[in-house]
Amino acid sequence: MKNKIITYQDIIAVKNLYTSWQEFLPGKKNKNDIAEFSLNLSGNIFKLHRDLKDKNYKHDDYTAFNISDPKPRDIHKASVKDRLLHHAVYRIIYPYFDKLFIFDSYSCRNFKGTHKALKRFEKLNRKVSQNNTKQCWILKCDIKKCFASIDQKIVIRIMKKFIKDQNIIWLIERIINSFKSFDEFKGLPLGNLTSQIIVNIYLNELDQFIKNKLKIKYYMRYADDFVIFFRDKDYLWELVPKISNFLDEELKLKLHPHKLFVQTLSSGVDFLGWVHFPRHRVLRTATKRKMFRNIKLKTDEKIEDTINSYLGMLKWGNGRKLGNEIRNKQ
Repeated sequence: MKNKIITYQDIIAVKNLYTSWQEFLPGKKNKNDIAEFSLNLSGNIFKLHRDLKDKNYKHDDYTAFNISDPKPRDIHKASVKDRLLHHAVYRIIYPYFDKLFIFDSYSCRNFKGTHKALKRFEKLNRKVSQNNTKQCWILKCDIKKCFASIDQKIVIRIMKKFIKDQNIIWLIERIINSFKSFDEFKGLPLGNLTSQIIVNIYLNELDQFIKNKLKIKYYMRYADDFVIFFRDKDYLWELVPKISNFLDEELKLKLHPHKLFVQTLSSGVDFLGWVHFPRHRVLRTATKRKMFRNIKLKTDEKIEDTINSYLGMLKWGNGRKLGNEIRNKQ
């Protein structure tokens, strides 16, 4: 693997901790816990550095709360010290692992994201369907309770394949083991920045299996949702048990039985908040409801920014009528 070797010292270096703080800070300066940490910033950073250097570092407990996005989600917020460390770890390991990921992995990656994924979805369909002149079938899968089901021991086993510095492994174990879900060794907290890169590292195993073992050419994944494009419907259904067995045996994950289907765009394919058709896409009903609910909750001083954000999002589909409804909320 031709890649820069990363070390524990890269992560715990005072310079990296200070840089991580500057990147972590925007938009949070008025938070009480941030202000308190800032009062003795140098002292807090040097203490964190010493604790990491001496391997006395201990992760604090989380503050748990619930959100609806639109479905209920359990969020776990770490202390400022720990969030700073998560950022410092992320800064070093993200560029190292990002080079190992497949091109068509789009979640929580620089220069990727939802808009790129939507454009790629459209492009892959056009390729397979030869510009909608041939029948293109799409296998759509969703991993059931992905974050809550991540096996922490398997995470470490995967990490050890790529990271030789045992001190980094020790630190990642500390971060991962700081969280407990329904099982003692299961789950990652949704609120951690490190959880984003860890899930991508974990599901990269699935990506590599599908691309290199199953030899699937037209495949893409965004977080725990993924799609495969092919002209043969039966072939796609034959892939399901192979993928399911790999997830179960290698990653201890399961496909969501109610979010698995093989369809054509003519019947509408639900992916990334949009329902896709051969020549247009429309916003999913649940996404519309979430959008109007968020607008209703915003204060007068923030509602304009929120509305402009949604109007920008609607440009990615057939959203003129919906855009007019949103403008009427101003």
